[in-house]
Amino acid sequence: MKNIFTALFFISFFYSSFANNFDCASSFMSFLPEKTEISINSIFIIEGYGYSQKTINSFQNRKIYLVNNKNKVELELLEILIGDMQLTQAIFKPKSELRPNSIYFLKYSDQTKQESQEMVKWNSKTGEREKVFWKTNNQKEINLLNSDLRINFKKTQLIHYGCGPSSNAIFSIHNKSNKEIWYKTELIDLTTNSKKVYIIKEWKNEINVGHGMCSGAFKFNNKGKYKVRFTPMNTDGKMNKKTKWYTFESPNSKNTFGF
Repeated sequence: MKNIFTALFFISFFYSSFANNFDCASSFMSFLPEKTEISINSIFIIEGYGYSQKTINSFQNRKIYLVNNKNKVELELLEILIGDMQLTQAIFKPKSELRPNSIYFLKYSDQTKQESQEMVKWNSKTGEREKVFWKTNNQKEINLLNSDLRINFKKTQLIHYGCGPSSNAIFSIHNKSNKEIWYKTELIDLTTNSKKVYIIKEWKNEINVGHGMCSGAFKFNNKGKYKVRFTPMNTDGKMNKKTKWYTFESPNSKNTFGF
């Protein structure tokens, strides 16, 4: 009996510590391309989490620019994609070519103080956050992705954490180039035939289709089958051919604890 109570104590402590250190923020913005250097015809993705989704939705009625002290280029909104769990993203392209070898900063019309504070990116080299910017090279477009890029289904995974579960179908990536790759992901619920589309990035040479503890593009029912396919694309929006459809059972049919 003593051993049981000891085990329960440590499990409770683990979850309390995890929840306290990894609380979900109420809002957050992220920006793509992730790499600073871009071509003069790059496209851009702005993603909002939580309350910041309101900013993304407001782009339908606001102007967005890339600016520096010599040039101002308006961005055209191509589409807004809505995730299943606290995420919304807007995809843009410049209305005219950017100038080569120039640094551009992001700017919204009627930009609020809160939006300015969220308009930052993480610099892994300095270990600090910095204002969002990109630097153009002199290329009209970057090279297409490796045509031999392959994606294979690996497994489904459900992990319970202190603030909620992480539920994903995981795919491995092979023969990829060193270019930044985005994956336009189409997920279909085979029970309802409903479809969800979202653009996601890889994580450690894997694509996670689903959601983490706090947010994600896709949610699953407790049972049922799904199918998914990917269209790899570069930061200019140039796409490889679509993959085949991959079918899998809902990850939520599993029950694996994250310790």
